[in-house]
Amino acid sequence: MTHSSEHSARIQTAAILLAAVLVVGWLDIPFITWLFLGVAFGIALNEAMTLLKVSELTPYLFGAAIWIVAGFYPQPADLVTLGLLVFAAILAYQRRLEVRAFLPLLYPTLGMVYLWALYREYGMMALLWMLLLVALTDIGAYYTGKNFGKTPFSPTSPNKTLEGVVGGVIAGTIGGTIVALGWMEIGFFAALIISLIAAKFSIFGDLFESYLKREAGVKDSGTLLPGHGGVLDRIDGYLFAAPVLYILLHLTGN
Repeated sequence: MTHSSEHSARIQTAAILLAAVLVVGWLDIPFITWLFLGVAFGIALNEAMTLLKVSELTPYLFGAAIWIVAGFYPQPADLVTLGLLVFAAILAYQRRLEVRAFLPLLYPTLGMVYLWALYREYGMMALLWMLLLVALTDIGAYYTGKNFGKTPFSPTSPNKTLEGVVGGVIAGTIGGTIVALGWMEIGFFAALIISLIAAKFSIFGDLFESYLKREAGVKDSGTLLPGHGGVLDRIDGYLFAAPVLYILLHLTGN
């Protein structure tokens, strides 16, 4: 694929994804949101299993069970803890499961469950707030890094620069704060601090996926999304930002 055709495919895929998110957001029907996130979770889980080289079927079964129960359980995040304990019990009893098979229950399962919990407890506006915050962080990091990046940020991802990270965090913090003040019943200081910390964690969500891909020796987590790679390539920042956003909203009394 040439650079121009790849760029065109990237734009087309982004437009389709944006349209899908907007439709789900406009409908704001819990079952539709749960189903939409569930499809993304299923694909992301499969990609993570491939990256982690986990051959067990158990994480699929646990992931499906957790997601189904999360659809009606009032505190969805509790289910991941319970799942890990049950998984550990099975591992100890059978002595045949791979210890590595624990990891898919943390990534991407934990982040996806917190995405759902954020919607369940705080509504669609909170979910869209997080989506915009992470998107602005990504955009800010890309353009700042491209135009001003000189200092390497981490050996995990040589293309990332410190300047890009700083630019991304600033963009995510400013944009996230503005969005929170307009959409959420939250004070300025809380909106600023939450946006700042969530933006930082979204950077490390992207870095963590880069680490997994580097360990697996692949460029993308999958090929489902033309011009973008896999689903994990698109949601990596959200998987780290969602738990942080949810927990900080609780800590600030919102």
